[in-house]
Amino acid sequence: MLGQLDLFPTEVLLRRIEPATNKWRFYHLSIEGGLFGDWCLVRRWGRIGTSGQLKLDWFTSAGQAHDALAILEQSKRKRGYRD
Repeated sequence: MLGQLDLFPTEVLLRRIEPATNKWRFYHLSIEGGLFGDWCLVRRWGRIGTSGQLKLDWFTSAGQAHDALAILEQSKRKRGYRD
């Protein structure tokens, strides 16, 4: 049986490819559990083919992490990032 949080994505990979302007970008979001019951939203971004940059955002609940993931995903989609 699925829990409530299983209905929401825990990982998103978006790309923005515009050869005319030499843009080959990726944006990866994932949610991971911490050792002490906290939750981490892992953000990786950069040029496709590189390891890019990394940022970790910590939350006290999985719901907060999922909300942050949804907000960031929506923001990137507005800027032209796609699946």
